[in-house]
Amino acid sequence: MEDFNLLVSTSKGNENNACSEIWFLLGELGDREALVDRTEVAGLVVAKTKLDPFEVVEGLRRILKERPWEFRYTLKVIPIEVVVRTRLDEIRRAAASLHHKILENETFRVTVEKRHTEMSTKDIIDAAVENLNRKVDLNNPDKIILIEVLGRLTGISVIRPKDILSVTKEKPTHA
Repeated sequence: MEDFNLLVSTSKGNENNACSEIWFLLGELGDREALVDRTEVAGLVVAKTKLDPFEVVEGLRRILKERPWEFRYTLKVIPIEVVVRTRLDEIRRAAASLHHKILENETFRVTVEKRHTEMSTKDIIDAAVENLNRKVDLNNPDKIILIEVLGRLTGISVIRPKDILSVTKEKPTHA
C-alpha cells in the first residue's frame, strides 16, 4: 500500500493479527472500508482510513481506556499526513508543505525512524528543515516533524507528542 495515513507497530510475527485488530478497531470508529496491510518491515503495518488520522488516534485512545482487552497486538499508532518515495527532494517538498503547522512561537524537533535505507539521517533532517525558521527544542518540543522511512516509501507528519498512541504506556492496568 503506497497511500497510507496510519503507521501501526506490533511485535515481530504478529503483523497479520495486528492487521485484523486495527481493521476491526477502525470499523468500530466508523470506517468499515479501511485498508490495512503489512509492510516490508517486520513489526510494521500500515492503514488507509477515510477518517482523519489524528481523530483516529484519539478514538483508539478512548477505546483503549474503556476496553483495553481490544488491544492485543497493536503497540503504537502514528498518524501519517504525507507519503512520498524515499528521495531527498520528495522528503524536502513534503516536509515543506507541512511547515505551516509549526507556528512562529512554537519549538520543534525532527525525529527520523529509518528502515531499509542507506540514506543518512543527517541528510533527511537537513532536507526536512530547509527554509524552516523556527526554534529547535530536542527535549520538549511543541511539534515534531516525524519522518518514518519504510524502504522505498517515507511517511511524514508534523505532530504534537500526544498525537502518538503508545498502547504499552497508556494501557490501563488493573489489580
